[in-house]
Amino acid sequence: MVSILVIAHAPLASSLHAVAEHVYPDCSRHLCSLDVAAGDGLDMVEARVRSALIALGADEGGEVLMLVDVFGATPCNAALAAADGLRARVVAGVNVPMLWRTLCYASLPLEDLVARAVAGATQGVMHVSVPRRQNQANSPASDDQVKHHHHQ
Repeated sequence: MVSILVIAHAPLASSLHAVAEHVYPDCSRHLCSLDVAAGDGLDMVEARVRSALIALGADEGGEVLMLVDVFGATPCNAALAAADGLRARVVAGVNVPMLWRTLCYASLPLEDLVARAVAGATQGVMHVSVPRRQNQANSPASDDQVKHHHHQ
Protein backbone atom coordinates (compact mmCIF):
# COMPACT_ATOMS: atom_id res chain seq x y z
CA MET A 1 0.00 0.00 0.00
CA VAL A 2 1.25 3.48 -0.90
CA SER A 3 1.68 5.88 2.00
CA ILE A 4 0.51 9.47 1.65
CA LEU A 5 2.36 12.51 2.97
CA VAL A 6 0.53 15.85 2.89
CA ILE A 7 2.88 18.86 3.01
CA ALA A 8 1.36 22.33 3.07
CA HIS A 9 1.46 25.77 4.61
CA ALA A 10 0.24 25.66 8.22
CA PRO A 11 -2.38 24.67 9.21
CA LEU A 12 -3.58 23.19 5.90
CA ALA A 13 -1.73 19.86 6.09
CA SER A 14 -2.96 18.99 9.58
CA SER A 15 -6.46 20.22 8.69
CA LEU A 16 -6.56 17.95 5.63
CA HIS A 17 -5.31 15.11 7.81
CA ALA A 18 -8.21 15.72 10.22
CA VAL A 19 -10.68 15.76 7.31
CA ALA A 20 -9.25 12.48 6.06
CA GLU A 21 -9.62 10.87 9.49
CA HIS A 22 -13.20 12.14 9.69
CA VAL A 23 -14.16 10.05 6.66
CA TYR A 24 -11.49 7.33 6.89
CA PRO A 25 -10.84 6.83 10.62
CA ASP A 26 -8.29 4.05 10.01
CA CYS A 27 -6.17 5.99 7.52
CA SER A 28 -3.54 7.19 10.02
CA ARG A 29 -1.30 4.17 9.59
CA HIS A 30 -0.43 5.25 6.03
CA LEU A 31 -1.15 9.00 6.16
CA CYS A 32 1.19 11.63 7.53
CA SER A 33 0.96 15.42 7.44
CA LEU A 34 3.58 18.10 7.70
CA ASP A 35 2.63 21.74 8.30
CA VAL A 36 5.12 24.35 7.11
CA ALA A 37 5.17 27.53 9.19
CA ALA A 38 5.78 30.96 7.67
CA GLY A 39 9.37 31.21 8.93
CA ASP A 40 10.47 27.67 8.06
CA GLY A 41 13.45 27.59 5.71
CA LEU A 42 13.75 25.22 2.76
CA ASP A 43 16.59 23.18 4.29
CA MET A 44 14.69 22.64 7.52
CA VAL A 45 11.50 21.64 5.68
CA GLU A 46 13.43 19.28 3.40
CA ALA A 47 14.97 17.59 6.47
CA ARG A 48 11.50 17.16 7.98
CA VAL A 49 10.20 15.71 4.70
CA ARG A 50 13.09 13.24 4.57
CA SER A 51 12.38 12.19 8.17
CA ALA A 52 8.70 11.69 7.33
CA LEU A 53 9.64 9.59 4.28
CA ILE A 54 11.79 7.37 6.49
CA ALA A 55 8.97 7.08 9.04
CA LEU A 56 6.66 5.98 6.20
CA GLY A 57 9.14 3.32 5.08
CA ALA A 58 10.44 4.91 1.88
CA ASP A 59 14.00 3.95 2.85
CA GLU A 60 12.92 0.29 3.03
CA GLY A 61 11.29 0.13 -0.39
CA GLY A 62 7.92 1.58 0.53
CA GLU A 63 6.22 3.97 -1.85
CA VAL A 64 5.04 7.45 -0.82
CA LEU A 65 2.85 9.92 -2.64
CA MET A 66 3.50 13.47 -1.45
CA LEU A 67 0.59 15.87 -1.89
CA VAL A 68 1.62 19.52 -1.64
CA ASP A 69 -0.43 22.69 -1.72
CA VAL A 70 1.22 25.02 -4.25
CA PHE A 71 3.74 24.34 -7.00
CA GLY A 72 6.90 26.39 -6.49
CA ALA A 73 6.35 27.17 -2.81
CA THR A 74 8.51 25.85 0.05
CA PRO A 75 6.41 22.72 0.74
CA CYS A 76 6.61 21.71 -2.91
CA ASN A 77 10.30 22.58 -3.30
CA ALA A 78 11.20 20.55 -0.20
CA ALA A 79 9.15 17.58 -1.42
CA LEU A 80 10.76 17.73 -4.86
CA ALA A 81 14.24 17.85 -3.32
CA ALA A 82 13.45 14.76 -1.22
CA ALA A 83 11.56 12.78 -3.88
CA ASP A 84 13.45 10.25 -5.93
CA GLY A 85 10.79 10.20 -8.67
CA LEU A 86 10.48 6.41 -8.39
CA ARG A 87 9.31 5.43 -4.93
CA ALA A 88 8.41 8.96 -3.82
CA ARG A 89 6.36 11.18 -6.14
CA VAL A 90 4.94 14.69 -5.75
CA VAL A 91 1.56 16.07 -6.86
CA ALA A 92 0.78 19.76 -6.32
CA GLY A 93 -2.61 21.34 -5.70
CA VAL A 94 -3.87 19.17 -2.85
CA ASN A 95 -7.54 19.49 -2.01
CA VAL A 96 -10.08 17.32 -0.20
CA PRO A 97 -11.29 15.39 -3.29
CA MET A 98 -7.67 14.59 -4.21
CA LEU A 99 -6.89 13.36 -0.71
CA TRP A 100 -10.03 11.24 -0.44
CA ARG A 101 -9.40 9.73 -3.86
CA THR A 102 -5.85 8.76 -2.91
CA LEU A 103 -7.07 7.18 0.31
CA CYS A 104 -9.71 5.19 -1.60
CA TYR A 105 -7.14 3.83 -4.03
CA ALA A 106 -4.00 3.64 -1.86
CA SER A 107 -3.66 -0.05 -2.74
CA LEU A 108 -2.97 0.79 -6.41
CA PRO A 109 0.59 1.06 -7.75
CA LEU A 110 2.15 4.50 -7.23
CA GLU A 111 1.92 5.50 -10.90
CA ASP A 112 -1.81 4.73 -10.98
CA LEU A 113 -2.34 6.53 -7.68
CA VAL A 114 -0.72 9.67 -9.09
CA ALA A 115 -3.26 9.62 -11.95
CA ARG A 116 -6.15 9.05 -9.51
CA ALA A 117 -4.97 11.95 -7.33
CA VAL A 118 -4.90 14.37 -10.26
CA ALA A 119 -8.29 13.15 -11.52
CA GLY A 120 -9.80 13.48 -8.05
CA ALA A 121 -8.55 17.03 -7.72
CA THR A 122 -9.75 18.20 -11.11
CA GLN A 123 -13.09 16.41 -10.96
CA GLY A 124 -13.71 17.86 -7.52
CA VAL A 125 -13.48 21.45 -8.77
CA MET A 126 -16.66 22.70 -10.37
CA HIS A 127 -18.81 25.78 -10.54
CA VAL A 128 -22.01 24.80 -8.74
CA SER A 129 -23.87 28.05 -8.08
CA VAL A 130 -26.40 29.61 -10.42
CA PRO A 131 -25.82 33.32 -11.05
CA ARG A 132 -28.65 35.66 -10.14
CA ARG A 133 -30.05 37.75 -12.91
CA GLN A 134 -28.79 41.28 -12.62
CA ASN A 135 -30.97 44.39 -12.51
CA GLN A 136 -34.05 42.36 -11.64
CA ALA A 137 -36.01 43.19 -8.55
CA ASN A 138 -36.77 40.29 -6.31
CA SER A 139 -40.49 39.70 -6.26
CA PRO A 140 -41.77 39.70 -2.69
CA ALA A 141 -42.99 36.49 -1.21
CA SER A 142 -46.74 36.03 -0.88
CA ASP A 143 -46.58 36.53 2.85
CA ASP A 144 -44.56 39.71 2.57
CA GLN A 145 -45.66 42.49 4.91
CA VAL A 146 -45.91 44.94 2.01
CA LYS A 147 -49.03 43.19 0.76
CA HIS A 148 -50.72 43.13 4.15
CA HIS A 149 -52.86 46.13 5.04
CA HIS A 150 -53.48 46.85 8.65
CA HIS A 151 -56.75 48.60 9.33
CA GLN A 152 -57.13 50.58 12.49
